[in-house]
Amino acid sequence: MRVLITGSSGQIGTNLALRLLADGHSVFGVDRRPNPWTGAFPTLLQDLATPQREFRGGIGGAPYPPCDIVVHLAANAKVYDLVEQPHRALENINLTFNVLEYCRANGLPVIFSSSREVYGDIRRYLTEERSADFSFTESPYSASKIAGEALIYSYARCYGVRYLVFRFSNVYGRYDTDIERMERVIPLFIRRLSRGEPVTVYGREKVLDFTYVDDCVDGIVRGMQRLLGGEVVNRTINLAYGQGNTLVRLAELIAGTLGVQPQIIVEPVKRPGEVTYYVADISLARELLGFTPRVPLEEGVRRAVAWSLRGEG
Repeated sequence: MRVLITGSSGQIGTNLALRLLADGHSVFGVDRRPNPWTGAFPTLLQDLATPQREFRGGIGGAPYPPCDIVVHLAANAKVYDLVEQPHRALENINLTFNVLEYCRANGLPVIFSSSREVYGDIRRYLTEERSADFSFTESPYSASKIAGEALIYSYARCYGVRYLVFRFSNVYGRYDTDIERMERVIPLFIRRLSRGEPVTVYGREKVLDFTYVDDCVDGIVRGMQRLLGGEVVNRTINLAYGQGNTLVRLAELIAGTLGVQPQIIVEPVKRPGEVTYYVADISLARELLGFTPRVPLEEGVRRAVAWSLRGEG
């Protein structure tokens, strides 16, 4: 496969690209920042949120290299930041529009990275893909992912663009320590607890579904193969571990791995835009992709701590 990955300098993009290279495929990355982890594949520095028509870049404005499939991961992804800066949600929609125009012009299938955020703050605990009720939209970030999905579906109907939409949930692990740029909960807790600092949990009963990055990448690769092979086309699929854990338990697992006593501050009030309960129904991923997540949170935390402290795992 010849694969174009947008957002290739992020955590999922980097892990996916390296997996594809190890499997013998070629990768071309597009991101607005250099990849801080590896130079193993070419990356075009380009902001795809700005208007695009020719999709050129690099030396002399050369066109993008030929590819067989586009994996669209690029997004402003920190929920609370987009509550404070909602214009960044519009950038996410522009990103997806531009990528779809590229796919339409070149007859390419696309993998779209959506999010469990599209389900909103679920009080009915329904996470089967068809149960998403967009009236529960919780934040500008979730609205941008809903809009992205809607664009995907419209391009499939109007222009025949083939797609798979994956709704991810709290992906963590290797290449996830750039806290200054993207403050994710697991690397943040690892940093604070390793320094003997307290961590704050917004809601003692908050439950989320954490997905180790290798499981996420395995699901994406399975989807790419089946989409290109015509076996699974135009479907929306949850891609997660399928088990819930509280943030209090997460903090305790990290502290136990580090060998420290955790200081956990529990705040009862959730912040605007945050989801307080999500456990994915992954039965469709199992059925269509043969997807079986292999890294439970206990093992994933061990690997994430090892990577964070020693650059391995």
